[in-house]
Amino acid sequence: MKLSPLTLSLALALCSPLAFAAPPAGKPAPTFGTFGVDLSARDTSVKPGDDFNRYANGHWLDTYELKDYETRFGSFNALTDEAEERSRDIIEGISRKTNLAPGSDQQKVRDYYASYMDLAARDAAGITPLKPLLDRIATIDTKAELVTAFGTSDVDGTRAPVGMGVGLDRKNPDRYLVGLGVGGYGLPDKDYYLNPDPRFVAIRAAYVEHIQRMLGFAGVGDAKARAEAILALETELAKNTWDRAQMRDREKTYNLTQFADLNTLYPGFDWAAMAKAQGLGAPKEVNVSTPSAVGPILAVVNNTPLSVWRDYLTFHAVRNHAPLLSQEIDNAAFAFNGTVLNGQKTQRDTWKRGVALVGGTQGLGDVVGQVYVAQYFTPEAKAAMDQLVANLRVALRQNLGKIDWMGDATKAEAYHKLDTFRPKIGYTTKWRNYDAVTIVPNDLIANAMAMRRYYADDQNARLGTKPDRDEWSMTPQTVNAYYNATFNEIVFPAAILQAPFFDLNADPAVNYGGIGAVIGHEIGHGFDDQGSKSDFAGIQRNWWTDDDRARFETRVKALGAQFNGFCPLEGTCVNGALTMGENIGDLGGLSMAYTAYHLSLKGKPAPVINGLTGDQRFFLAFAQIWKGKYRDEALVNLIKSNPHSPPQYRLNGPVRNFDAWYDAFDVKPGDGMYLAPEARVRIW
Repeated sequence: MKLSPLTLSLALALCSPLAFAAPPAGKPAPTFGTFGVDLSARDTSVKPGDDFNRYANGHWLDTYELKDYETRFGSFNALTDEAEERSRDIIEGISRKTNLAPGSDQQKVRDYYASYMDLAARDAAGITPLKPLLDRIATIDTKAELVTAFGTSDVDGTRAPVGMGVGLDRKNPDRYLVGLGVGGYGLPDKDYYLNPDPRFVAIRAAYVEHIQRMLGFAGVGDAKARAEAILALETELAKNTWDRAQMRDREKTYNLTQFADLNTLYPGFDWAAMAKAQGLGAPKEVNVSTPSAVGPILAVVNNTPLSVWRDYLTFHAVRNHAPLLSQEIDNAAFAFNGTVLNGQKTQRDTWKRGVALVGGTQGLGDVVGQVYVAQYFTPEAKAAMDQLVANLRVALRQNLGKIDWMGDATKAEAYHKLDTFRPKIGYTTKWRNYDAVTIVPNDLIANAMAMRRYYADDQNARLGTKPDRDEWSMTPQTVNAYYNATFNEIVFPAAILQAPFFDLNADPAVNYGGIGAVIGHEIGHGFDDQGSKSDFAGIQRNWWTDDDRARFETRVKALGAQFNGFCPLEGTCVNGALTMGENIGDLGGLSMAYTAYHLSLKGKPAPVINGLTGDQRFFLAFAQIWKGKYRDEALVNLIKSNPHSPPQYRLNGPVRNFDAWYDAFDVKPGDGMYLAPEARVRIW
């Protein structure tokens, strides 16, 4: 990459050894550095304008060695590790109690965790705990019984090529709607089956060996030929499903259909029997998400012998339950799922996996979460986050007023959507009730199935009721955040509200560049290529003028073209269409956070700290949250199956479109990341 000179003062500030100042007397030091950014992570031999990720994080990237159990590591993973340790302390604290009432939530946590951690009992049992399910699969002898097995696959822990589930109605947020979808293959994405690249050919060969081993544990003979038949079956399923990028389109995936019409539209399948098996009764309407795929998938169902379907269900039953069975079965499954697909060398510690199972969103997470927030989430953090969210709202309103590609009529709708935005910070006010769950000592498989039944029944019972807008979809100990378009809300669990994202003792520029950009990202999802198709009330409808939408799409396509050119591995490039919503969120989040930071200065110049201007600290904080390292296998998996771009592009992609970054680091033509002003994409 070609280098161009910086001014002397900036060059000295960025490249010379820094004498770090002590924090003001009486104020606690921030978690990182003297103002909230770990400057030792930088590689100052790289110019910011050539590769900002390398400049900001390069030394860390060169020196951090992924632990054998890690497929990736970065700021999110560091906080997840901490949240897991805190959750373990909570669970083990509960487990030490001797007076837990039978049927109490804490008894359930204790016994579920103990049943997972008892490796000796699991080893002694081997495949036996799964025998009732395997025997039931082995008796499938009619198409009707197969349809029933598809309907119970979620609770059974198997897999199915077609299924239904209850979710929010995107065009009527005050009701639930049954969705009908297809899929059923076991590799991360359809490209894993169809791509002729040697990398994927090798994965498919390893997958056949994996299927063969899992069938062997179930006592299936002639396992190699039967494994090849399962691969052939799943390949046909993959051929006939939509691409992930197509699945993002909210208009194409909303197709309201009368349930009674399914037999006419998609004959040859007993829809009523499957709905009954799933506990749905006979719903009045369904949303068929990918209508053109349903017929071809049903043809695969009908043209595949029952013997192959029995093997398919048997394989997935063993594979999906392997982490709950003996170490022999677990390690055999990990050899493919962990090592081949993600590059993992060893499994995560048993306690980490146990905590994730018991304290996660599909476990008894709210029991752990109530203790978590009492111990680790302060009122001061909540108040500071509330203020940051309010500031980001003001910033987006200001940005909306300045954009020249959107007309007044559409802007009025956008302002209304922004004004009705609802933030949820820290934790839910309505904890889950687990009274319907029975957790017993020493029966891990029964406990896992009880949890699956609880969540399936909970979803099914929502049909015909009004959605509760106070509900959360994440536990407080989850290191993540989300935007829910149907409720027009952003949700930030307590565990993400820590350094490097958020630090009460850090410089304001750091908090705006960190959690401010994350807040802006989630708000931005309400205005990305798909979120912008829902209005202030969460109703999916077109609130744009045609001209404004066309101008928006022009910018979206330009951003997608940029990301299509990011190729971290030879022959493996980011899919700009699949990652579009997240990329818009990152770009818009950066813009909102930057505006909010400057509004917070109230016209006063930001102080220079350690030779760094406020803007430089802001962008370095943004870089710090996207510090990340991946194994190649996990990176391929991410690119093929995940709507998020790799972390280096979540940093370099947005900043190179942002004028203030050029000014902050004196980025000039000829620098590796330079884009001419007319090529920079500004959306929000």
